Amino acid sequence: MTNAPAPKPWIMGIAPYVPGRATSEDGRKVAKLSSNENPFGTPEAARAAYRDAADHLERYPDAGAADLRAALAVHYGVEADRLVYGTGSDEVLHLAAGTFAGPGDEIIHVRYGFAVYEIATRRVGATPVVVADRDYATDVDAILAAVTDRTRVVFVANPNNPTGTYSTREEIARLHAGLPASVLLVLDQAYTEYLDPADDDGGLELARTAPNVLVTRTFSKIFGLASERVGWGYASPEIIAAMHRIRAPFAFSIGAQAAAVAALTDDAFVARSREHNRRWRGWFSDQVDALSGLRAVPSKANFVLVLFEGALTGEVAYKALMTAGYATRWLPGQGLPQALRITIGTEEEMRAVVDVLRAEVERVA
Repeated sequence: MTNAPAPKPWIMGIAPYVPGRATSEDGRKVAKLSSNENPFGTPEAARAAYRDAADHLERYPDAGAADLRAALAVHYGVEADRLVYGTGSDEVLHLAAGTFAGPGDEIIHVRYGFAVYEIATRRVGATPVVVADRDYATDVDAILAAVTDRTRVVFVANPNNPTGTYSTREEIARLHAGLPASVLLVLDQAYTEYLDPADDDGGLELARTAPNVLVTRTFSKIFGLASERVGWGYASPEIIAAMHRIRAPFAFSIGAQAAAVAALTDDAFVARSREHNRRWRGWFSDQVDALSGLRAVPSKANFVLVLFEGALTGEVAYKALMTAGYATRWLPGQGLPQALRITIGTEEEMRAVVDVLRAEVERVA
């Protein structure tokens, strides 16, 4: 007999998720370049819709998210009845693992993948299978080689987080073609709105035509609604119906849904955000590559993974940037002690970050 309830051993094997910092160690507010948020904030139409929803706080939100599903159907050309939704795309990822895997099963993800994949896997008692990358990018062959008769789910982020790397339409199609029909391929497209149209990986079309593909999306990134935690997924009717069985009945608030619907109407905000990100991501990557011992991993997302391969270490750079007032993401817990993931912020912020990095490189030379 024990003196207290004992958690399942697979729960105790979970390393809790650590979010990006918004303050320094001594409590100072700093520029937050650690969570891949939109530097332009939120579309005004979304703010107005959120404020208007304050008149209805006594009501439960629509458990069917009918308004959101209808808006998504129009905006993305998907079928409203093939959508699932949750508290951010994080919950949709958890729903996928919880619906299709359990003790004795395996879920595959890449070595430098989103931390939630392992948490979602262990949460349901499944075994995470971590495959090698190809210079920080998704290696399709490594994933296919890791598939066994116990594989139930494969998680792939495209663009990938935290590396920013991108798998082409051809690579995604080859991955899907190589998987058994019994394996669910989850394409996490949290950053897809930052892609140029020519870089569409074909995920939505795969999810439309294949019975074992789930695409997940979020309003937290380019739409500037990170605080409202609105995510969604698109797949075959059978996959969606199964996931709905364990979905929380009220995923997000009335205000969150209203803001998300309104955000979809502001194409100019999205275009401006994408163009700013494209310009300053390219500029920042070029500046980093010009510094001795630093390398920017090619990114298609709204952040850049900076590798420290010389005298300046990732930890020292992280602390120097924090002291200067810029919070970035140092990820030793994800096997990346030699790297910082840095969100593309405003022009002023990116220029200042480069100045700090340049000064540190010169100091240790």
